[in-house]
Amino acid sequence: QVQLVESGGGLVQAGGSLRLSCAASGTIFSINVMGWYRQAPGKQRELVALITHGGTTTYADSVKGRFTISRDNAKNTVYLQMNSLKPEDTAVYYCNADIRYSGSSYYTPRWGQGTQVTVSS
Repeated sequence: QVQLVESGGGLVQAGGSLRLSCAASGTIFSINVMGWYRQAPGKQRELVALITHGGTTTYADSVKGRFTISRDNAKNTVYLQMNSLKPEDTAVYYCNADIRYSGSSYYTPRWGQGTQVTVSS
């Protein structure tokens, strides 16, 4: 059973920083794209950032220049460094990964349980 476990959320003042981590565990053969999404109260889940296995990144316009996504393929872990946080960044942040299990020939998308990020003004 593959799990994605997130950590690093919390409460921070505007202008502060947080670093989120998401580690995948289980019988993993490889992981393709990994990413972070967020969902604020009353809003739809939205993309924050993506990173391919080779390190190509994509960011939402709202976080460009402030957030940095990275990954450690050896540890099956993806990170999100969030700087210059704003109150509008307050949301539950979810990790997502396209995972190929050992013995499988296709990739399956998996989600973490979510971690709360609250930015006070």
